[in-house]
Parts: sequence; C-alpha cells; structure tokens
Amino acid sequence: MQHDPLLRASARAIYDACYPSDEWAPVGFDEAQRVRTVHYRQAADAALRARGIYAARGKQLRLFAVA
Repeated sequence: MQHDPLLRASARAIYDACYPSDEWAPVGFDEAQRVRTVHYRQAADAALRARGIYAARGKQLRLFAVA
C-alpha cells in the first residue's frame, strides 16, 4: 500500500469517510496504518476491491469528493 500512492490515497479517503471522528476509530489514518488496526485493514481491503472492480472494467480509479 505504501508503494502505491493512488491506492493509499484511496484507502485514506475510505478510512476518513467511514471513520470521521474519534467516536468511530481510536486513531487517525497514519497511525492506523502503522499499527494495522482493523479499521485500516477494512479501508485497505475496500480500496483493493475498488481497484479490482475498476481494473476489470478497464477504467482507472479516480478520486473524487462527494458533496
């Protein structure tokens, strides 16, 4: 994950969207990645699954903001 900036950014976006505050996750993304919390592993898995879906459709994963 650390060697793929787009995949890491995707995992961070998923993490931040799913765990927006201390009530949802005990630490921020960087710390969660360092100690590999369950929250980080779920976000990383979601990013990997999304990448696979886009790759299967021949599309590039793009980051976007949801209003």
